[in-house]
Amino acid sequence: MTWPRRLLRRRHIEEAPIHSAPPWQKYGEKASGWTDTAYTDVRAYLEHRAELVRTLGPELRAGDTVLDLACGDAGLAEFLPDQRYVGVDANTEMIAAGRARGREIVDADLNVYVPPAPVEATTIFRAIYYASDRRALLERIAGYTTRKLVFDLNPRQYRLADIRADLEAAGFDRLATHPFFVPQTRAPFPCFQVLERSGPIARAILRLRFTLICSAWSGRSGS
Repeated sequence: MTWPRRLLRRRHIEEAPIHSAPPWQKYGEKASGWTDTAYTDVRAYLEHRAELVRTLGPELRAGDTVLDLACGDAGLAEFLPDQRYVGVDANTEMIAAGRARGREIVDADLNVYVPPAPVEATTIFRAIYYASDRRALLERIAGYTTRKLVFDLNPRQYRLADIRADLEAAGFDRLATHPFFVPQTRAPFPCFQVLERSGPIARAILRLRFTLICSAWSGRSGS
């Protein structure tokens, strides 16, 4: 079996269907150990994600606040040591699991939550699909996010042009994207970061599998 066909065959394992249950319910994991068991190589997956949170689009600085909507047990916090991490989630068990590890998590619905003060960055991973009104959510986020919004997108389920239109309506008129080729349930393959930067090859891979990391911001912010 050729490599592209192997990718296509395994694609369904790691892609949440539209309007699916939250990922920890999909995989049947207990909240107390979800991050540790949901990823084959948790460090490779979350460390690379955190790197893109920091560097894609306007770069984050030490001390900046990252608000992570639908954070689960807030496993990403470990990989953003120079930023202040605040998670938001509505699942009681996930919140308890994250707080047991010393992570700062607010019990709230991402559709209505507004932080008490502006934050430099807001992130939404594997959860923008759960927005009751995507454009309204993006407008709310734009109101309290001073530097950038970072989220992931499955380009085979959602048209980037549609997302871009909602972002622009919310005031995010700049957008940078980067392929994310770290599998969740398999070990990373060699040179995945080279493939992410391979242009046409990366675009071909994205037609079969994997996601885009998107960073959106306002050109008027001056960041």
